Amino acid sequence: MSNLTSSPAPCSRSWSISEDSLRRYVFYASENCIQELLSASDSKSGGNDGWKILGVDNGVEISKRRSGSLHTFRSRWLLKSVSPQQFITVANAIDAARQWDGDLVEARYIKDLEDNLSIIRLRFGENSKPLFRNREFIVYELRETMDDGTLVVAVASLPKEIAAGLHPKQNNAIRGLLLQSGWVVEKLDHDSCMVTYVVQLDPAGWLPKCFVNRFNTKLVMIIDNLKKQVLSSSTNSDESA
Repeated sequence: MSNLTSSPAPCSRSWSISEDSLRRYVFYASENCIQELLSASDSKSGGNDGWKILGVDNGVEISKRRSGSLHTFRSRWLLKSVSPQQFITVANAIDAARQWDGDLVEARYIKDLEDNLSIIRLRFGENSKPLFRNREFIVYELRETMDDGTLVVAVASLPKEIAAGLHPKQNNAIRGLLLQSGWVVEKLDHDSCMVTYVVQLDPAGWLPKCFVNRFNTKLVMIIDNLKKQVLSSSTNSDESA
């Protein structure tokens, strides 16, 4: 892609990253993210797993778990007569980003490391929220299907140095390590599925905690809109069948 190989501006530091280094980092980080998502979504672990229920809205359960100084938020809901494939068609990580910030100017694939592992550039515009205004985030997206059919979609932003090496033209606008999130979609009987969305804003721990909590909660609440979209899409598909 032509816009990935532009020359750096004078008197600015130019980052670069080898394909091998990128693969090593992303494979390691994405596997850890997958395991964390599966652990966070495990409904069989009982009530003593550290999650505190914050509320239930339209059948969507919102909960929070604290790990040290970091907070992780989780939403979970049951979609009856909706298959995992139908859900993922409507709701994926980039669709989710569009839901919680309408000023996402661009969401573009930079490269594929594997068939199920991609690097994506998210660019926010002038009117976005302060943490995102005129900023770019380079994220990886890993989709993996477990032996039991559970689908996991893991998304996390790359560290700034790695992100700037992938897109050096505007590296002064790149933020790193702001978000780690993902879907866990479990197939149930009667072509239904259980969907869990887990998000942790600022895994590097450099934002004020009040900002983190507020944005985390808002990120999780997008699933109510996504649920409506999925159910509407499912109804339309049934009617056209």
